[in-house]
Amino acid sequence: MPLQIYNSLTRQKEEFVPLTDGLVRMYVCGPTVYDYPHIGHAKSYISFDIVVRYLRYLGYRVKYVQNITDVGHLLDDGEDRILKGAQREKRDPMELVEIYTRAFFDAMDALNVQRPTISPRATGHIPEQIEMVQTLIDKGHAYVVNGSVYFDISTWPGYGVLSGRRVEDQRAGERVEASDEKRHPADFALWKKAGPEHIMQWNSPWGRGYPGWHIECSAMSMKYLGETLDIHGGGMENQFPHHECEIAQSEAVTGKPFVRYWMHHNMVMVEGVKMSKSLGNFTSVQRALERYSGAQIRFFILQSHYRSPVDFSREAIDASAQGLERLQATRDQLLHFLASDEGDVSAQVEQVCAEYKALFEKEMNDDFNTPAAIGHLFSFAREINSRLSSSLSSASVKLLHDTFIRLADDVLGILPESRTALAADPFIDLLVTVRREIRAQKNWALSDHLRDKLEELGVAIQDGKEKSSWTYKKNMPAL
Repeated sequence: MPLQIYNSLTRQKEEFVPLTDGLVRMYVCGPTVYDYPHIGHAKSYISFDIVVRYLRYLGYRVKYVQNITDVGHLLDDGEDRILKGAQREKRDPMELVEIYTRAFFDAMDALNVQRPTISPRATGHIPEQIEMVQTLIDKGHAYVVNGSVYFDISTWPGYGVLSGRRVEDQRAGERVEASDEKRHPADFALWKKAGPEHIMQWNSPWGRGYPGWHIECSAMSMKYLGETLDIHGGGMENQFPHHECEIAQSEAVTGKPFVRYWMHHNMVMVEGVKMSKSLGNFTSVQRALERYSGAQIRFFILQSHYRSPVDFSREAIDASAQGLERLQATRDQLLHFLASDEGDVSAQVEQVCAEYKALFEKEMNDDFNTPAAIGHLFSFAREINSRLSSSLSSASVKLLHDTFIRLADDVLGILPESRTALAADPFIDLLVTVRREIRAQKNWALSDHLRDKLEELGVAIQDGKEKSSWTYKKNMPAL
């Protein structure tokens, strides 16, 4: 079946058809860089990394824009997150932004999340935001009060189409920024007047100030992707008010649909409660990487559907890591048997590869169902392991290897090939051969010592009557 995506706007799965044949324009709300990224961020950006990877696997060119919010993301009390972080650490706001932007990308690299095509910063697009605000004023959708500019919800009857919220049900201070300046509690800030103590401020037609959070995403996404996007992604908590406001202001400016497919991932939970910095129950990606590899964290997250919550715990990741180790062992076995592409590919191997590829694609075409796709990957691994024990041509092994890696790594990103391990193979072969000779001499103490040392390096030895074989239990450490 063709790719089906659950569209949050229509609340149903729809066949994916991009606006331009062969090209996907995709935008995902990026991080507000005032602190280290946590596991909730990992779920978000791994989830959308899968979307990008699979679309490219299907042959699409994906222009993927993910912004960096470095101003304008206000807390409930109206304070800018960046300024609060700068005050906390006694740093210049832009110094803080540089530190945590680098930390974010370092964390994403460790999780094997591919970099976006473009990573625009909000502070680098102030002119575009001012121009958009002025257009909204000119069209009667926004009003100026004391140097601040607000979007007038009464001019946009469609407000609430994404979240299902009704404007008349909203009260001042309830999930929206309360202000005596507003005509209606649900009116949202497009531009905020800055007091003299506010470090981050720019000139505008309405005086010195800074942009609102919502206008940033509209201005940056449309600058690089056009007036109508194919896919816009983010967390479910962003549906309201952030994405709702994006729709209103963007469509009020252009008169065109802003996004064709809205995608929202669910949250990471800790003992049934949402993980967040404000609740203090978060684990940073950097802290998690002290205990787990990036592949283990990524694999744990992909074992739940992106629209389902995932409960983060040490026990859950430990159990998940054991499953990943089995897939890694299959990859390493394939690398061990891989030589050249000599010989013919057997018809049976061709059929097996085609069957598991089709099963995998069927699940991924069903709204990126990674848990089910991983289930087929385990079955494929068992099939590979059983066939590697028989005599296969090098070409057959290569096809098994290429198909397995294409699904497990190119699409899921969980099995980057261990080139260190591949380079170490001849040396391990030599050690296992020497150990075999030592065993023939009945020097059991030295034989066991070699086996134990290899075990520490992640190499498991199987002693048979005629010969000894070995496999990788886990990724080889750097030599």
